[in-house]
Amino acid sequence: MFDSIIKGGRWFDGTGAPSAVRHLGIRDGRVAQVSAAPLDETGCGRVVDAAGQWVIPGMIDIHTHYDVEVLLDPALPESVRHGVTTVLLGSCSLSTVHADAETAGDLFGRVEAIPREHVVAAIGDLKSWRTAEEYAAALDALALGPNVASFLGHSDVRAAVMGLDRATRHEVKPTPDELATMRRALTEALDAGFVGMSSQQLLFDKLDGKLCRSRTLPSTYATRGERGMLNTILRRRGRALQGGPDVARPQSLVAMAASSIGLWREPLKVSLLSAADVKAIPGVAHVFPALTRAVNALGGDFRWQHLPVPFEVYSDGIDLPVFEEFGSGAAALHLADQLEERKHLLSDEDYRRWFRKDYDKKYGPRVWHRDFFDAEIVECPDETVLGKTFGQVGLDRGGLHPVDAFLDLVVEHGGKVRWRTTISNHRPAVLDRFAADPGIQLGFSDAGAHLRNMAFYNFGLRLLRRVNDAERAHRPFMTLEHAVHRVTGELADWYGLDAGHLRVGDRADAVVIDPAHLDATLDTYAEHPAPHYAGLSRMVNRNDATVTAVFIGGKYVFGSGGADPGLGTERAGRFLRVG
Repeated sequence: MFDSIIKGGRWFDGTGAPSAVRHLGIRDGRVAQVSAAPLDETGCGRVVDAAGQWVIPGMIDIHTHYDVEVLLDPALPESVRHGVTTVLLGSCSLSTVHADAETAGDLFGRVEAIPREHVVAAIGDLKSWRTAEEYAAALDALALGPNVASFLGHSDVRAAVMGLDRATRHEVKPTPDELATMRRALTEALDAGFVGMSSQQLLFDKLDGKLCRSRTLPSTYATRGERGMLNTILRRRGRALQGGPDVARPQSLVAMAASSIGLWREPLKVSLLSAADVKAIPGVAHVFPALTRAVNALGGDFRWQHLPVPFEVYSDGIDLPVFEEFGSGAAALHLADQLEERKHLLSDEDYRRWFRKDYDKKYGPRVWHRDFFDAEIVECPDETVLGKTFGQVGLDRGGLHPVDAFLDLVVEHGGKVRWRTTISNHRPAVLDRFAADPGIQLGFSDAGAHLRNMAFYNFGLRLLRRVNDAERAHRPFMTLEHAVHRVTGELADWYGLDAGHLRVGDRADAVVIDPAHLDATLDTYAEHPAPHYAGLSRMVNRNDATVTAVFIGGKYVFGSGGADPGLGTERAGRFLRVG
C-alpha cells in the first residue's frame, strides 16, 4: 500500500538520465517504487493522474533571504507554489543565528528591503535559540512548507561577537579572543549541518537603522587574515563559501575566486554572485565562464550563481538598491526615513549637478546601466507620463536632462511613481549559454527580499519553458533532462543535501508540471499582500495552471491553483543538514 501515487507522468529522476513514463509510489515520505507498470491503488490516500505531464524532483533555490519570513510564515507559499521544495537561507553574509533583534533589523532592513520594524519584531518575539544547533532545531520544529538549509552569515556572527559599531569601523580589529569566538561559531554551525558560510565584500550594501546607518556590511571590514581563517575551516570540512565580490574592485572578484584553488591542499567550494549579462558592460559575459575554467583548471571547485531569466526590476520612486552604487544615489537612500529632507535634497541644484555627473559617467564597473531612456513609468498620479521613459518625459518637457525629469517626478509624487527596467540577462543567446555552462549554478532568486522590486520565485519554470520551446523549435541548447538536473540534483549534490532526486529511496519531494502551461503566464506581473508584513503589497508570480501538484516529504502541499489546508499548519519540510 502507498500513501500517494503519481501515475503515468514523464518522470525525471534529477540525475540527467533519460526520462520515461513511469508510476511513482510514495510511502513514509520516501519514493517507495518507480514502475513502468501501473501500481496497485488499493488503500492509497491520494492518486495524482500525471498523464501528459512531467514529474520532476522538487527544485532547489540556492539563494534566498527567507531568514525572517520563515519565522513568520514557515509555509513559504510563494516558492512552494512554483515547485521549489528546498531553499537555502543565510545568503550575502546575513543570517539570524547570532544577531539580536536590533542588529538583525539593521542588517536586513536596507540591504534586502525587508521592512526593518518587522525584522526587529520577529527576532525579538520569536528568537529562542543561542547557538547554531538550537537554531536548526527551532526551524525544524516549525510547520515548514519547503525544506530549508542554511549558511552562517559572516556579518551576522561578526556583529554579534564585536558589536555592530565596532564591527563596522576600519580602525577596529577583532581581538584574538573575538577571532577565536568567530572560529568557534563557524565550527559549531558546520557541526550542526550548515552548508557553509556566506561573506560579502560588495560596498553598496548598506546598513539600516540609526546607530551605523549607511555603513557597509560588517563582513566588508574583515581583514584578509580573518577571511582566510574562516575559509580554512570551510576547506577542511568540505563546505561552501558563498561570496559577493565588490563590483567596483575587480581584484576582490579575482581574489575570492582564486581562494577556491587547491593545488597542494583541498579545494574550497566557492559560489560567487553573480554571473549576469550586464547591459552596462556587455563584454563581461565572456569573463565569467573564462574565469571559472581557469580557476578549476588549477584545482579549484568554483561556481557562479546566475538568475536564468531577464533581471527586470521595479522601483517606487528612488527606492531601488542600484542607486546605492554611486554617491548621489546613496545620499538619497540615506534619508529613507526623513522624507521631507529627502525631498529638499532632490530639489537642490547642487545635488542634481552631482547626480547628473554620476549618471553621465558611463564607464567602469557597475550594475545599473544608468539610462533613463530605458526606464518605463508604469504607475503615476500624472497619467500623461504613463508608458513613457523618464528620458522621453524630459524631451517632452523642453529637453530636460533625464535626471531632472526623473527627480522632478519623484519630488512631486514620491513613491507613487513606479517604474521598471531590465538590468541584465536581456540577450536570449547569452542566457542559453549560461544555462548550459557547468561552471554556473542556476538560482539567485533573492526570494523573500526586495518585496516591491522584483519577483523571481518561478525562475525554474521559466528556464524549463525556454528549454522546451527551443527543443520544439528544433534549436535545442540543452536537453530537458539536463535542465531538470541543473535546478535539482546538481545543486543538491554540490551542497551535500538530501534533496533534488526522485529515485527509489529518495525523499518524496516531487513536482508535477503541465508543459502546456509553460507559457506567457510565467511572465505576468502580479502583486499580493503579505499579511506577516502588515499587508505590504509584494511582487509575486502567478501561473497556477503550470504546477498541478507539489509533494514535500511525501505530503501533498499544493496543486490546481491552491494550497492544501495542511500547508503552514503541518510540517512537510525539514531542516536539511549536510551529510
